[in-house]
Amino acid sequence: MKKILVIEDDPIVAHIYRSRLEKEGYQVHVAADGQTGYYQVHELKPDGILLDLMLPKMNGQEILKKIRAQPQFQSIPVIVFTNAYMANMIQESFTAGATAVYNKATLTPRQIMDALNSALGLTEPAPGQPAAGPDAAATLATDTVFQADLLKTFLDAAPQTLAELRKQLQELTKSASDLERLPHLYELYRKIHALTGNAGIAGLRPVAQMAAALEALLKELHDKPKNITPSTLRTTAAAVDFLGELFAPGLPADLTETPPVNILVVDDEILSRRAITYALDKAALKSVSVEDPQAALNLARENAFDLVFLDVQMPGMDGFQLCEKIRALEANKSTPVLFVTSLNDFKVRAQSSLSGGSDLIAKPFMFIELTVKALTFILRSRIQRLKQG
Repeated sequence: MKKILVIEDDPIVAHIYRSRLEKEGYQVHVAADGQTGYYQVHELKPDGILLDLMLPKMNGQEILKKIRAQPQFQSIPVIVFTNAYMANMIQESFTAGATAVYNKATLTPRQIMDALNSALGLTEPAPGQPAAGPDAAATLATDTVFQADLLKTFLDAAPQTLAELRKQLQELTKSASDLERLPHLYELYRKIHALTGNAGIAGLRPVAQMAAALEALLKELHDKPKNITPSTLRTTAAAVDFLGELFAPGLPADLTETPPVNILVVDDEILSRRAITYALDKAALKSVSVEDPQAALNLARENAFDLVFLDVQMPGMDGFQLCEKIRALEANKSTPVLFVTSLNDFKVRAQSSLSGGSDLIAKPFMFIELTVKALTFILRSRIQRLKQG
């Protein structure tokens, strides 16, 4: 019997991995933190490892580097789970010796099994297909029932999950200093990290997508407290609050894919346009960027956009004027409009609202903060359209 070591600090996710692996005939051991996991690699000498990168006491990359430095563990398959918004960690994981790296927000139990079986040389299914053989139909049926049970369990726990997130958010926002904020920020990050994995396994992709982006923002704020500002705290609060809407039953899994998201970015500064489109690309959100306000207005006349980013200070027509003109167009009268500007005083905020703007983010901005804002507005807008029929 093959031995598998699961190094995962979230008990719900770890239980799911254990249950699914044991159904396949594996002997499973679970370590709840990186340090324990590292020690168990030596004690158990497992045939394969499932490794979450974001662990307490010792992170997954440290574990990888340490075990790959030892001859007896250089060839053991290690399947890593990470956050797609932390691209540097994905590349670093492969460099450290990961056999495969998967996005935790979209990973299903079936994919875990296929990846592990393939890494251990037990099956060789065709790409995208379940393992062939007389038990293929039974395996598919088992996966379907298992997935349905996961979804029910996740939704049943949703009220408690949301209550815990909001409580931690309240503790964070009422803290007066970075020293007081950091423990609450870390705890909120850990809970959102768990939510990303749980939602991904349960098949609730909109929740997982939103949680993954918020997780990356919280991680960066914790690692770089100087980025904790009124703006990033507002973005965090809005995202946590919005997660409650995403728990609604019946939302399509491809909420940001069908139809494809279309975003308009308007800024006369090329570096600013590139920064915005880069932040959107991190969430696989398609955008078209222009420097001329009149060209942008022409595009808005011809296309319905999911979201519009506007600079304020532009030649010929400022962002406030352009926003008013966009709001007068039937196709984009309710499209969220976000101002991205170096101006951030009360007068500018008031004028942005009066012109029809939905929110404002100040330059310079964190890429991941803009990503979180974009996802919040796009997903909320699409949910509202679904409700309106």
